[in-house]
Amino acid sequence: MLLVCDVGNTNTVLGVYDGEELIKDWRIKTDKQKTSDEYGILISQLFSYEGLDLSKIEDVIISSVVPNVMHSLENFSIKYCEKKPLVIGPGVKTGMNIKYDNPRQVGADRIVNAVAAYQKYGGPLVIVDFGTATTFCAVSKKGEYLGGTISPGIKISIEALFQKASKLPRVELVKPGMSICKNTISAMQSGIIYGYAGLVDRIVDMMKIELGDENTKVIATGGLATLISSETANIDHIDKFLTLEGLRIIYAMNKSKVG
Repeated sequence: MLLVCDVGNTNTVLGVYDGEELIKDWRIKTDKQKTSDEYGILISQLFSYEGLDLSKIEDVIISSVVPNVMHSLENFSIKYCEKKPLVIGPGVKTGMNIKYDNPRQVGADRIVNAVAAYQKYGGPLVIVDFGTATTFCAVSKKGEYLGGTISPGIKISIEALFQKASKLPRVELVKPGMSICKNTISAMQSGIIYGYAGLVDRIVDMMKIELGDENTKVIATGGLATLISSETANIDHIDKFLTLEGLRIIYAMNKSKVG
């Protein structure tokens, strides 16, 4: 079995693959303070609860945008799985030509998403990832990573609104069903959800024009993809496990490097 780890700023998503089949996944809080033993205990308990055996893990691959957790996760892999993990970064084969000014600046999760989306859906592509930040990535018809856009994530925006506007409360992310709202909570929900839907459509429209191909597919992923995508005009597919699938694909390309 293969253990895949996608470390984001807010959450870490874990997945277990048996061959090409994702047999289980978990979402846990990303904690920069956790030690390798704490990760070991937590992940062992998750495996045990699902009737899985951590000792059966044959390899581990990690994608992270949080450098501070990598020491603990790498040590967890070595101590509890007896495997040195493959970490997405320079020197790891992805099969994708990155056209960024400085390829090292591209988040590992963005490249992993692009690899998975291109293999699954072909190109050209726009990938929208609703994470701590909302990212938009463009992939050419030839499978080149062209670049993209980064905007504040939905939850960051909600938190900023709550902290900076004294009389506004924290609100649940549900659709109010209208834009002319009769109370503050509905008004905030409308602004957040429909405002983000408008943001998505505007950026995707611009990317489609720049890609110059009317057959461009738009793939959404991330924790809030379903909520926002249903209000947009441009999303073609919602792929909840796109990043995990990308990690599996990249692992297969680099299997000989894992030890």
